[in-house]
Amino acid sequence: MRRFSLLFAGLVLALGTGSVYAETIANKVARFSGLDKITGRITQFDVYVNETVQFGALQITPRACYSRPPTETERNTVFVEVDQVTLKGSINRVFTGWMFADSPALNAIDHPVYDIWLVTCAQTSDVPPPDAPVDAPVPKGAANAPDQKG
Repeated sequence: MRRFSLLFAGLVLALGTGSVYAETIANKVARFSGLDKITGRITQFDVYVNETVQFGALQITPRACYSRPPTETERNTVFVEVDQVTLKGSINRVFTGWMFADSPALNAIDHPVYDIWLVTCAQTSDVPPPDAPVDAPVPKGAANAPDQKG
């Protein structure tokens, strides 16, 4: 028993002296891809943290988007809420949780028509932020929103 205690204490000391986890970077933008299973069309779109964007019948709201420094292994994660708008106009939550760009199959969105997955997290986007003035110039080639068909 004493040997186990000493081994455990040594392990705690060894782990406590160095940084075990990589520093995370909070990002302002989550870049998603969305698949419309009916048309086979894949659309890539940027969503600012705490902004809601419509993709077909789904409303996507990222709450946090984290990445690692460039010197570390690339890892992008987003905490996201996904709601479905029904034909009658009611909104039902279909997913709340983490998505991982390096493991897109782990997300738990089980929708018969749409799939969405995280591509990356970023500090900037070609899409103007939600608080930008309505008449603000849009960068050439930028899309304001993903597919709005439902």
